[in-house]
Amino acid sequence: MTVLACMIIKRLTIEVLHITSTAKESLIYSYGKSFNGFAAKLTDEEVAKFSEMEGVISVLPNHMLKLHTTRSWDFMGFPSIGKLGSPQEGDIIIGLLDTGIWPESDSFNDEGLSSPPSKWKGKCQGANFTCNNKIIGARYYNSHRKYDITDIKSPRDSEGHGTHTSSIAAGREVAGASYFGLAEGTARGGVPGARIAMYKVCWSSGCYSADILAAFDDAIADGVDIISVSLGFSGFRPYFEEPVAIGSFHAMRKGILTSCSAGNSGPVPLSISNHAPWILSVAASTIDRKFVAQVVLGNGQAYTGLSINSFNLNGTSFPLIWGGDAANYSAGADPDISKGCFDGVLNSYKVQGKIVFCETAVDGTGILLANGVGTIMADSSFTDVAFSFPLPATVISVKDGLKILNYIRSTEEPNATILVGETWKDVMAPYVVSFSSRGPNPVAPDILKPDLTAPGVDILAAWCPVSPPSGGQDDTRRVKFNIISGTSMSCPHSSGAAAYVKAAHPNWSPAAIKSALMTTAYIMDPKKHEDLEFAYGSGHINPLQAVDPGLVYDAYEADYADFLCMQGYNTTTLRLIIGDNSSFCNTSKPGRAWNLNYPSFSVAVEDGQQIKAVFTRTATNVGPPNSTYTLSTYMPASITVTVEPSVLSFSTTGERKSFTVQVYGPKIAQQPIISGAIMWKYGDYMVRSPLVVYTILPGSQYGYPSFSTSQEKPDSKGSSMYHKNGILKHKY
Repeated sequence: MTVLACMIIKRLTIEVLHITSTAKESLIYSYGKSFNGFAAKLTDEEVAKFSEMEGVISVLPNHMLKLHTTRSWDFMGFPSIGKLGSPQEGDIIIGLLDTGIWPESDSFNDEGLSSPPSKWKGKCQGANFTCNNKIIGARYYNSHRKYDITDIKSPRDSEGHGTHTSSIAAGREVAGASYFGLAEGTARGGVPGARIAMYKVCWSSGCYSADILAAFDDAIADGVDIISVSLGFSGFRPYFEEPVAIGSFHAMRKGILTSCSAGNSGPVPLSISNHAPWILSVAASTIDRKFVAQVVLGNGQAYTGLSINSFNLNGTSFPLIWGGDAANYSAGADPDISKGCFDGVLNSYKVQGKIVFCETAVDGTGILLANGVGTIMADSSFTDVAFSFPLPATVISVKDGLKILNYIRSTEEPNATILVGETWKDVMAPYVVSFSSRGPNPVAPDILKPDLTAPGVDILAAWCPVSPPSGGQDDTRRVKFNIISGTSMSCPHSSGAAAYVKAAHPNWSPAAIKSALMTTAYIMDPKKHEDLEFAYGSGHINPLQAVDPGLVYDAYEADYADFLCMQGYNTTTLRLIIGDNSSFCNTSKPGRAWNLNYPSFSVAVEDGQQIKAVFTRTATNVGPPNSTYTLSTYMPASITVTVEPSVLSFSTTGERKSFTVQVYGPKIAQQPIISGAIMWKYGDYMVRSPLVVYTILPGSQYGYPSFSTSQEKPDSKGSSMYHKNGILKHKY
C-alpha cells in the first residue's frame, strides 16, 4: 500500500539521498528552510526502511487535523488606539495557518500602511490573488492534489474560517459592521496596523500534516513574528509525531511564538490539543453578550432559545408540527427517527409551509429540504453558545420543549412564529464555554494546560462572500461579516495580544511574551468553573497589562531540551530533533518537569501518594530598576507552600533572581483539582502564577496511557457547526 508520509530528519544522508533520487516523482515537499525533512508517497516497506535509518527522527503519516470583532477587544479592556494601531505594529507580521483569506474584505485594506518590513522574505502565490501592504504574503499547500468543487486553488478562502481568524487578530477598523443588523458596531482586530501572511493548509477535506509542516517551514523562513494556528488533533500523541508541536518547536528556536487553539472537545477532561510547553494554548470564553430568538405559540406562550437568527417572519404564525408526526416512511423513517429532523427523514408533504418542532439540535438542512418554514429545536446540550441556521430557528431547553410538544398534542391546529434574533447582555461573562477543551495535560501532567483563555463565543469578524454563513450549502445568503464560536476564535485573540506585546518588546523571547500574557491575566471566577484551571489556565487574557508585566519567566531551546530529557527522550533522539550535537541528557531515566521555567505550577500526584513537589523558577526583571517584590500565596490549609526566598530584590532591569517552591501535603487519592496561586507584588505590579494539585493514575506521571490517543477525523466543512450522523456538533 502507498501512503503519504512526512519525515523529520537531522540531515540528508547518502542513503536518504539515494532513495529520494530514485523516486523523485513521489516527493511532495522538501523541508529545508527552517528544519530538515520531506513529505513523499511511500510504500509500507519504504516507510519501515526509512524508520530504521540513522538520522531519521520520525516518520509521520499524513494525518488530517481539525479546524478548531465589534465587542471582544473592548470587553477585555483593550480599547482602539486608532486605525493604524501603535506605531510599532507595522513591523509585526502575523502568520496564520488556516483556510486562506479573502483579500478584498474591508478588514484587510492597506490604506495608510507603509511598504512591508525589510525583514520580510515571503511571497504572494497563486492566480486571482493580489497581496497589498496589509496582506503581505500568501501561499497555499495541498499535498493530496485533490480539490473539491468549493475549493479555490489559491490562497483565497472559500470556507470563511481563515478570513474570520485573520480579521480577529489584525483586521483594520470597519465601521458599521454587523450580521444582518446583529452585533452592529466597529469591527477591528487586536493589532490593526500589523501585517498578515496567510498559509492556506486547510481545504474542504481537512488540514493535512505534510501541508502544515511545509507551511511552518516557509513561515519561519519568511520572517513572521507570531504564528497563529486554529487547528489541531482531537486526541494526543508524542510531541514529535505531531506536526504543530514539531513546527512550533522550530519556530521557537527562531524566536517566534506559536499561539494555538486548545480544541473544541470539552468539557471532557484530558481533551486539550496543542499542549506542548513551547506553545501558547488558548481556551475559549464568553463575552458580555449572547444571541437569542424567541418562539411564540398560538396560545400566547413565549419561550426563549439561543440562535443567531437573521430571518424576520414579521410576526406571522405558521402551522406547527412535531417531527415525529412527519415521518418519511418511504425513506425508511419512523416517528422515533423523524422526531430528530435529520436529513431525508421528514415527509415534505406534511412539513411544507410549517414550522417543525425537533427533539434534537440539527443544522436545519433536513427541514429546509422538506420545504419547512422554520424549526424549533429542543436540546440542552447547547446552553452557552448560539448558532446560525439556513432558516428561521431557535434552540430551546428540553424542559421548554416538553411544553411545546404538549401544546402540539393538545391543540387542534397548533401554530407558532419565530421572532428575529436579539442581542442580550450576558451578566455572567466571562466564563469558559462548555465546548472548550479541558486539561489536565495528557502528555506532561507537570505542565498546566490550557495556558489561558480568550474570547471565543459569538465573535463577529470578516467572512468570505462565497461561503454560506450557516455552513449549509443550501443557505443562499452571503455576508461580509459572520458570527461564529470556537477556540479557533480565541486563538487569534491571543495571537493579536502576543503581537501587541512583541511590538512593544521586539527583543523578547517567545517564552517571555507567553509569560507576560499568563502572569497578567484577569483572574477567572472559580465558582463558575468546576474544573478550575483545567478550563481557564492562568486566567483571561489582558493585553493592555501584558506589555508591562514586571517580571517574566523566560525559557529557551536548552530549557525545552532539558524538559524533553525529563519526558524520556534520550541524547540521541534529542540531538536528532534539535540538529545540534552539543545537546545531551544528563539522565537516562524520566523525571518530573518541575524545573522548566514555566509561568504556572502543576503537581500531579499518583493515587495514594503524598503531596510532595519542589519547583525551581527564575524571574527576570523587565520592570523598573531598584524594585523589590514580596511574596503572597494562596492554598487550602491542608497543603503547605514554602517559597525561598520570599523577597526578590532587583537593582537593574534585566536582572535575574531564582527561587524554589516546595509543596507538601497528605496522601491523597481520587482528588479533583485543588487550586491555589503564587504572587509576587511590587507597587502596582502583581505577577501571578496558578498552582494546582490533582491526582493521576499510578504510572501516569510522564503522560497518560496510549489508550486515550485514538484519532477522530476532522470534519469536512469549515463552518461553526456540522452535520454528523444528523446531529448538530461544534466544529471550530
